[in-house]
Amino acid sequence: MAKEVTFSIIKPNGMRKNIIGKIIEKFEENGLKIAAAKIMVIPRAKCEEFYAEHKARPFFGELVTFMTSGPVMVMALAGDNAVAKNREVMGATDPKKAAPNTIRALWGDSVGENTVHGSDSIQSADRELKIFFEAKEICNQ
Repeated sequence: MAKEVTFSIIKPNGMRKNIIGKIIEKFEENGLKIAAAKIMVIPRAKCEEFYAEHKARPFFGELVTFMTSGPVMVMALAGDNAVAKNREVMGATDPKKAAPNTIRALWGDSVGENTVHGSDSIQSADRELKIFFEAKEICNQ
């Protein structure tokens, strides 16, 4: 198995629900360790950079507004096949289509407010981690 580091965000609706511990427990139960984490309000410019690939889509403005509406928790998660494992633990983007007992099925409100974000590839993880963390902040797991 490949040891990887991936990127994850507990979105504003997850923070408002006060379920950080429950979400982290899901990651840890599935072999993912927190290699770095911080709670922050994402500045609008950083959020627009992060979601740049969606800039032309009609939901971009709403997405940026939601993601900057309150605190989030950004995390580097480490483990064997961390990208795929995180995607599995999160569940489908649409909480109504997510497998039972996944984060989005349990706590997601809608496609747009689905409680968590996770990188979809190792390349995306590398890019996303660099936006929010300096390499020295990520613990060697």
